[in-house]
Amino acid sequence: MTTPIYELALMGDPTDDQAAAVVKEIEQALTAFGLRLGFDVGLNIRPRTFAPSNRTSAAAAFFGSEVASAMDVTALLSRVMPVLPVVSSLTRVRAELPAQLWPINSLEYGAAGARRVASALLECAGLLPRQRRIFLSYRRDEARQAALQLFDALSARLFDVFLDTHAIAPAEDFQSALWHRLCDADVLLMLDTPTYFESRWTSAEFARALAKGVAILRVEWPDMTPSIRTATTSRAELLATEIDASTGHLAVSAIERICTQVEAARSEGIAVRHVNMVGRIRNEIEMIGGRLQGVGPHKAVYLQLPDGRDVVAYPTIGVPTSVTLHDATTHAGDNPPAVVYDHVGLLPSWVKHIDWLGEHVKTARWVKACEAGWQFADWT
Repeated sequence: MTTPIYELALMGDPTDDQAAAVVKEIEQALTAFGLRLGFDVGLNIRPRTFAPSNRTSAAAAFFGSEVASAMDVTALLSRVMPVLPVVSSLTRVRAELPAQLWPINSLEYGAAGARRVASALLECAGLLPRQRRIFLSYRRDEARQAALQLFDALSARLFDVFLDTHAIAPAEDFQSALWHRLCDADVLLMLDTPTYFESRWTSAEFARALAKGVAILRVEWPDMTPSIRTATTSRAELLATEIDASTGHLAVSAIERICTQVEAARSEGIAVRHVNMVGRIRNEIEMIGGRLQGVGPHKAVYLQLPDGRDVVAYPTIGVPTSVTLHDATTHAGDNPPAVVYDHVGLLPSWVKHIDWLGEHVKTARWVKACEAGWQFADWT
């Protein structure tokens, strides 16, 4: 049996009608990406345990009830995987959910509940169109046609694809804009042609993707001897028969195979970056005597400060925006929100923009990941 690329679960005590309605909504949403529920995306209904690999993008909804309130979710929360608590009414949180889930914002099922649960699960697994970002790294004189083909094929699967000849306006600082887009990518798709590492720029793209923790899928050209630098990357191998020597075009079968492998690399990449970011926040808060309570809808991280106050942190993987700030403010409820981000590699003008937002919009605070403990230690 093939291992799913993404993993979802409906835990707790969903009714048959609720489970069927959520399945229908998820199936419809996945069609746009060319993904199949039960094959590319696993959906476990009422599993006794749910423990997908930490290298697989995953999320769970927990349907509450009086029976479900007695369930132990300690192991589930310890995986720092997003868990979406679902209740029949927001007045029933303590009656229907295990105590470990009380601090996490719950979703009231009600009207349109299936669609809301499905949307929240897909968002946590990184399966909304706005979340899918790929960076194409290649030598123009060796793989231009292949890059253009992959740009078209991945765009058709609703990826936002960065291709240097298409994505940077003439007046922009080309190199700074390129690094900025690399920081926002889920996967660096490396077309590993014979002179890839002889270029200062493609060599730096590869190294900086590693430095940022961006997943790398290396498409290996025929008869290549891989650089030792690529030892930890995922690999897609091309056959000599899959490249038209006269035009540089790739065979359709090769394009399809690479697109599927991009999806797998992406799932692993966003899962690992999420775990690393949440782990970093956990270390910072525990260092000052606080604790992490769980990860909930919108991948919000629920923290308790040393003095007992609650804070909700929204870790940003990639480039934070004013929309990130708006979403954090909207979703945080009564708890003060913080947007935690990694500033390394962002455009200087973008960092200034974030600083300006921090000075003038006080509904949420911006926190650099490397300073999280320092800032949470004096949270006002």
